Amino acid sequence: MGALTKGRYLSMTGLLLLVYYTVSVFSKGATGDAQPDALPSVQGTLPHFIQEPEDAYIVKSNPIKLRCRAAPALQIFFKCNGEWVHQNEHFSQEYKDLNTGLKVREVMINVSRQQVEDFHGPEDYWCLCVAWSHLGTSKSRKATVRIAYLRKNFEQDPQGKEVPINGMIVLHCRPPEGVPVAEVEWLKNEELLSSLTDDNIDTRADHNLIINEARLSDSGNYTCLASNIVAKRRSATATVIVYVNGGWSLWTEWSPCNVPCGRGVQKRSRTCTNPAPLNGGAFCEGMSVQKITCNALCPIDGSWDEWSEWTLCSSQCEKQRSRECNSPAPRHRGKMCEGNSEATENCTDGLCTQSMDNSNDVALYSGLGAGIIAVVILVIAIMLYRKNHSEYGEDVIDSSALTGGFQSFNFKTTRQGNPLLLNSSMQPNLAVGRTYSTPLCFQESTDKELFDPLPDIKVKVQSSFMVSLGVAERAEFHAKASAETFPRDLSQDYSITTHRRKQGLLTLNGPFSTGKEQLRTNGVFGHPGGRLVVPNTGVSLLVPHGAVAENMSWEMYMVINQGEASVQTLEGCEILLGPEVMYAPPGLDLSCPVAMTIAHCAKVDTENWNIQLKRKTQDSKWEEVMSVEEESTSCYCLMDSTSCHLLLDQPGSYALVGEPLTQAAVKRLKLAVFGSMEACSMSYSLRVYCVDDTPHAFQGVVAAEKTRGGQLLEEPKMLPFQANTFSLQVSIQDVPQFLWSIKPFTTCQEFSFPQVWCSNQQPLHCAFSLERYSPATTQLSCKISVRQVKGQEQILQVYTAVAETEKESVPFFMQTDCTITSQTGPKAFKIPVSIRQRICATFDTANAKGKDWQLLAQKLHLDRNLGYFAKQRSPSAVILSLWEARHQDTADLDSLASALEEIGKIHSKSSPKDQDEPASDLNHIQAGSVCGTGKVTNQTREDSAPDYTG
Repeated sequence: MGALTKGRYLSMTGLLLLVYYTVSVFSKGATGDAQPDALPSVQGTLPHFIQEPEDAYIVKSNPIKLRCRAAPALQIFFKCNGEWVHQNEHFSQEYKDLNTGLKVREVMINVSRQQVEDFHGPEDYWCLCVAWSHLGTSKSRKATVRIAYLRKNFEQDPQGKEVPINGMIVLHCRPPEGVPVAEVEWLKNEELLSSLTDDNIDTRADHNLIINEARLSDSGNYTCLASNIVAKRRSATATVIVYVNGGWSLWTEWSPCNVPCGRGVQKRSRTCTNPAPLNGGAFCEGMSVQKITCNALCPIDGSWDEWSEWTLCSSQCEKQRSRECNSPAPRHRGKMCEGNSEATENCTDGLCTQSMDNSNDVALYSGLGAGIIAVVILVIAIMLYRKNHSEYGEDVIDSSALTGGFQSFNFKTTRQGNPLLLNSSMQPNLAVGRTYSTPLCFQESTDKELFDPLPDIKVKVQSSFMVSLGVAERAEFHAKASAETFPRDLSQDYSITTHRRKQGLLTLNGPFSTGKEQLRTNGVFGHPGGRLVVPNTGVSLLVPHGAVAENMSWEMYMVINQGEASVQTLEGCEILLGPEVMYAPPGLDLSCPVAMTIAHCAKVDTENWNIQLKRKTQDSKWEEVMSVEEESTSCYCLMDSTSCHLLLDQPGSYALVGEPLTQAAVKRLKLAVFGSMEACSMSYSLRVYCVDDTPHAFQGVVAAEKTRGGQLLEEPKMLPFQANTFSLQVSIQDVPQFLWSIKPFTTCQEFSFPQVWCSNQQPLHCAFSLERYSPATTQLSCKISVRQVKGQEQILQVYTAVAETEKESVPFFMQTDCTITSQTGPKAFKIPVSIRQRICATFDTANAKGKDWQLLAQKLHLDRNLGYFAKQRSPSAVILSLWEARHQDTADLDSLASALEEIGKIHSKSSPKDQDEPASDLNHIQAGSVCGTGKVTNQTREDSAPDYTG
């Protein structure tokens, strides 16, 4: 049936029903048979809608139901989009309202998704109800029917932010398009946020999330959740980091002076904990430790004044005298005078009368007293005699001298298996110790003049004769055994040394005399970076990848200054702990600091040493750059046991300078003994060297001995030398006297304290000349004792063959790459460039869970002076450069891989969803040679590797 026909049919049906009910009512009224219960339905009112159809949404393919309810109503029909709904599609029922007695009619229809989709009109699909009564019709409101949906993509996702504490956080969110319009809620770390429970949060402004004052607890992952009756949609997660910039705490009180007497140091400190930097916040700027010098009053022990005159003889035949402890009086915790302040003696000058028995007693006691005094004097003399022998050594008196020719003597040959020492079948030459990790390489131009002139050395022997071994000057050092405290004694010795510095007797940096050629190395470096090495000196320079701009290159060079001007400009008790190193050119323009490594000879102890990094100014004066235990944002200094690693921003001449604070300060000495035949074939010379324990200083000894044809007779040893102002003694012992003779009074020789302490990288040496009785003697066995008075001792055991025939020469160097001084590009670094870049990208970005460059520095044990790293454009890159410089002598990446693996484990525990292994990029790396070449297994350094997400 067509729509028009259908509408006409319904209209005619309704009209006929209306006429029927009207006629029925009037006919009943005329006859008087109308029933009382029918009267309410014929009242003069139009139909009234008790329930009108409501707007509805079709979800998926489920039809919706529209209902109408009216009273009084004879009939109700639906009309949708201007057309009547067929009567068969209506579901109707009728009942009587118990309260009003009116008949109520209810009608319902179903609307399907297909009906709505098939409708194409200017407005939404709509339906209304039409109700009939005997007086007319009534229409309900229009109810719209729409198909519900919700798009997948948000029109605007929230974006992550880094906000300072107490700042405002605004996260924008525009939900996807949908019908009905989606409602928006916010999730923080998967938990629902509500502005009703937190006044600091507002979620009512256009779906945006506003946090008025950021708190640390507001850091987290935020998600915008949109939902309607169809579905729920989640936006991309926005990470919000609330960071805290560090602030200094108050300064502590000044510490007590660190020495009980004399010149010392006071410290005070503060910490970056008010507040501490969190979540990538800026580190505090400035120094964390301040130092000032202090002068503690030295204790003055009391001393007795002169005795007073004797009093007159008393009636008891006694006279008395007294003295006072005031010359000087004890002050500043000084000791009181020892002994009695009063003395009493018997007077027998005839003024008193005594009995014969008393006279006999006096004579007896006088004799006993004289005997006791004689014994005491004898004991003291013996003790002084023994002390004099033990203090300065003695001539050779050993078991071989007692047995003479009655006992056979067996010589021990050179110990086998030690590549440092030459055996008797080889040409007398020089071998190199294993103490240093880098090979010792030398130039053929080194000549015998390297040790001329040698500093004066005085021989102190039992008979008090002083035999001069010096060739330049006859000045003598005396180490005074004063009762004063250490700073005064040390300052006296240093004043002597300073005087000798001005005279040019003590020079800087090894045995090279003034005017010799400088140790220099150079190389051309571009954007890939590289490394400069001064062979056999413990000095190197690392130019990081990217320090030089692209399409540019610089010729850089390093020079070890070997002049004496550096010593003359040091102040007070300062000494050089390593060579003075200059890197240039002056106008160098780099984007990140270079890493310089300098070997030193100090036993690092902040309580006993004040170690500073100094730089030479244009007028050749030294200025302090930083103290190694202080924090600075202009320079970084990392002290290891034998080397100092520096991060420098500008070229110049640098030196590591130490000032002893107490007598417990120790610097390391390298001891070595060399031997060679003299011009007379019957004489053999033993030379003992005492030099600062740095590769550069020992290189001078090796170069000089090479020109002399010297043979290293014992593996070099280390002796800790204390700043206690006591001298260094060298003695030869256990020489077989029936085979060898030695000049009298030369078995014990001595260096004064200033000579050793202020040697400033210049070697000191003494010689023992021995002569064999017979050409048949081909072996020499003895001991060399090197000890500091009231300090430690080392024994150098000599077993060597004395040969006259020409022997096979021994090669100096066992490593073919020892002359490499410059490396550029990836081969100069342990860490491949691709992995280095990924590590920097990971740790330079602040993370809410604390995975940033500070954690990397902590795991690599570089977590002091963090303020310096915070100032760098890429803190992680500078940290890795420092790690490279610190581990240049090791050929593996185990420590770095272990640190990254540990960071990965920590992060995986806190974030189970991220299971990437942080050290995966390093699993394929193998270490290269000692000279710094590395290789990558199965791929080159530039190959890609899995991203490190840690």
